[in-house]
Amino acid sequence: MASAPYIQTRCYYAPMNRRRFVSSALAAPFVHTPSRSATRRPNVVMFMTDDHGAWATGAYGCAEMHTPNIDALARGGARFDRAFACTPVCSPSRMTYMTGRLPSTHHVQDWLRPVNSFGGKAERWLSGHPTYSEALAKNGYTLGMSGKWHMGQDEKAQAGFSYWATVPGGGGTYRNAEFVKNGQPDHKEGYKTDRVGDHALEFLDTRKGKDDPFYLLVPFYAPHTPFDYQPEVYRKPYENSSFSCFPDLPRHPWSNKGLSAHYRNRQSMHAYSALITGLDANIGRIVQRLGEMGVRDNTLVVFTADQGWNAGHHGFWGKGNGTFPFNMYEESIRVPMIWNHPGHIKPSQALNPMVSSYDYFPTILDYLNVPTPPDPKRVGRSYAGFLRGQKPRWNNRLYFEYSMVRGLRTETMKLVERSKEWPGELYDLEADPGETKNVYETPAYRPQLNALQNELSRFFLRAGAPPLENWRSSTTQELTQYERFLP
Repeated sequence: MASAPYIQTRCYYAPMNRRRFVSSALAAPFVHTPSRSATRRPNVVMFMTDDHGAWATGAYGCAEMHTPNIDALARGGARFDRAFACTPVCSPSRMTYMTGRLPSTHHVQDWLRPVNSFGGKAERWLSGHPTYSEALAKNGYTLGMSGKWHMGQDEKAQAGFSYWATVPGGGGTYRNAEFVKNGQPDHKEGYKTDRVGDHALEFLDTRKGKDDPFYLLVPFYAPHTPFDYQPEVYRKPYENSSFSCFPDLPRHPWSNKGLSAHYRNRQSMHAYSALITGLDANIGRIVQRLGEMGVRDNTLVVFTADQGWNAGHHGFWGKGNGTFPFNMYEESIRVPMIWNHPGHIKPSQALNPMVSSYDYFPTILDYLNVPTPPDPKRVGRSYAGFLRGQKPRWNNRLYFEYSMVRGLRTETMKLVERSKEWPGELYDLEADPGETKNVYETPAYRPQLNALQNELSRFFLRAGAPPLENWRSSTTQELTQYERFLP
């Protein structure tokens, strides 16, 4: 059986006294104390959730969401308030984190169907694309991965990782899921999120007493559907919840009918929340183990998500494919991004630069002082300077891509361009932060529209992407026909 979830203490899940856990493990003052580990290169644990909007954590303002361990990471480190995924769907977003490239240049434009993701006919979609993980492996890091891969040949260790535990594919049941560990079937009963935590702890156990640094990637499947099972210990905090963080809005005319059962559904709100609390508990288990190993002060912990999620926002449930045509709403692309490194990153910071998933590749290597391999197709920038307490020059403009949709976000405007079959959108985020009024056809906004359209075209041209109308030429994957999800 998988190990039991965190010990319940009233509303929270913590393996020790919560005040002692926060103060000793996460909220250390910004004073670097010399120690044996001070001269060693930092370890890294990167947590990634799936379908998890930034709004759905206590650290980002949802008081009803029980995320004590994520919130403690934010209090003890730096919380980015304007972090975004380049693509609001899993496989291409994960590819962008790994490569720093856009979907049109890493060639995955949508989530990978099973035939493309695992088994005899699956491709290794990262092949030929430089990854930050391979750069770490070449520079002395030992890499472990426990959780969701969903980038092709999922059951096989790759990209520099030597420890590998996963359930091939992008979803599936949370009850008694069948893992593949280091190439062998791993049959055990248990809750899938807890088992992701179990395997992460197993990797950490292999590192005890070793001096070479490690990088542990923990990409949880939660809170992705299905909402089939959550242990009662994770459901209990929400028994009397008002679910006030879940908007109750009129249904969106483009909403994905395949997700319509969740719309205004209290049980779906309960399940989504419980899935988040379950992964939060496992984050606490892993951070605690770092302390027990004596390496917490020398370990950077990063927490983020592959993309966001709408749970009633804009009148639908889902992410970028929660509507058809696909959307680029803020809740679909805005993700949590927290960096915590006691004694190295100042605690209780709320950082405001606009950063993207394509910026992670250069940032993690810069932060670790690992040489960044050249790649003309990489579009990201390092934001490590902000984490070091500096004030680097930063242009707050981000670019997005998902199949037939491309987007550009500035401080005050968002342009969403689609291929000719579908309408475009333009939002004045200063006057309309909720993106309720499309001003694409409004004459008064024509100068801004023209300028943003030209900028968007130039950016993708420089990145080596085909014209938007030819987006299908950028991938060979089997694409899902989303037309069937229309109302």
